[in-house]
Amino acid sequence: MSAATPLVTGLYVPGDRPDRFDKAVATGADLVILDLEDAVRPDAKALAREAVVAWLASAEGREAGARTVLQVRVNEGSAEDLAALAALGADRPPFEVRLPKVETVDELDRVASALPGVPVTALVESARGLEGAATLAAHPVVTRLALGESDLASELGSRADAVLDHLRIRLLVAAKVGGLPAPMLSAYPALRDLEGLRLDTERGRALGAEGRVAVHPSQLPVIRRAFAPAEADVAWARAVLAALDEAGGGVATLADGEMVDPAMRGRAEGILVRAERSADTP
Repeated sequence: MSAATPLVTGLYVPGDRPDRFDKAVATGADLVILDLEDAVRPDAKALAREAVVAWLASAEGREAGARTVLQVRVNEGSAEDLAALAALGADRPPFEVRLPKVETVDELDRVASALPGVPVTALVESARGLEGAATLAAHPVVTRLALGESDLASELGSRADAVLDHLRIRLLVAAKVGGLPAPMLSAYPALRDLEGLRLDTERGRALGAEGRVAVHPSQLPVIRRAFAPAEADVAWARAVLAALDEAGGGVATLADGEMVDPAMRGRAEGILVRAERSADTP
């Protein structure tokens, strides 16, 4: 499947809180994740499943799906979740599946069989999954990779910056090998620590991430600002593209003496796309 459009902001909403679904979409997040997994108590799983399916099939859900990327994070190995989504039928509204704890292509095959044509974000949350991430990225249904940092940190016994940096870089490489967008950063767990969120998001951006998911709307403005290109970067990108166009695609020199070549075009174009998206988002 072709690469999906990069997303800057994502917001989780518990599947057993249908009163929050429309509010989540109204935040302007690029991605809204209806969560049937971690955010839902075991005794509320069935209720959450029914609420999510009902909303997706409603007029509100269909309208939301037309202007926002909607994902459903299902439970690991849950045939019930997949069957409920499949029951929406061929005329189902647009949505994607967020599949947790993926380690093998067999798990992706099961989703593809139950929900033909539905894009999948493969959540890599174990050392084994990380080792095979490039293989997962190459699967036809996978349009995005994502990292489950909390699960991986627990398995590895460390949340040190060096460890998280290594995990994020490895997943970035796997995504690019598969022709996918750079992964979004995992949710930052300290809800009230917006300064910590900013610093960690900027650190992740420097490593190549292109967005971040949140667990509370208050985190979204911080994430947007962290990924908005600086004015100097936008000016550089425009100068690079103008110089390359003038040079006919060969090597060119900017006014400050910096040499640029066609290999820099992709980075420059990406900066301008992010700047445009940032300007269009409140």
